[in-house]
Amino acid sequence: MEKSIKTLQSNFPQVGKIDWISIRLKKRGEVKSLKEVQVNESNGLEGDHYAKKGNRMVTLIQAEHLTTVGQLLGIDGPADPSLTRRNIVVSGINLVGLKDAQFQIGDEVILQTTGLCYPCSRMEENFGDGGYHAMRGHGGITTKVIRGGHIKVGDPVRFVAEVPSKKEEKV
Repeated sequence: MEKSIKTLQSNFPQVGKIDWISIRLKKRGEVKSLKEVQVNESNGLEGDHYAKKGNRMVTLIQAEHLTTVGQLLGIDGPADPSLTRRNIVVSGINLVGLKDAQFQIGDEVILQTTGLCYPCSRMEENFGDGGYHAMRGHGGITTKVIRGGHIKVGDPVRFVAEVPSKKEEKV
């Protein structure tokens, strides 16, 4: 029996894990790598300069994409995650597959995907000539915090539920 696209989208058996966490204390500031961090609904990751309510509270990128970016840039190994300026690196789960979805990190935190995280001119500055294009299609996702809590490197990342798209809500 053939499964519908809707059924396939809500069947997400893969469980990822957090490989790396970071914050930036100030705009254009140094990226600070952390082993753990507090996440809350009002401002995302504690201590991050970008902390505010909205659709870009926490940014995530796939570890597998860092390898691709590294290859596109001609470097040996994956791209340095601090140069991407994303908050969290996740492996083992397709982040783009979490479009229109909520997902859980660890035992407490629930994030909701709000969009793709497109590269900016900083990618060219950070990676050198071609950095912007190397990151295109590999920049990860933006999210908002639905439920806060504590997360740490090694925590599992798993699908929770689909969120109706705006088109579906109007029907």
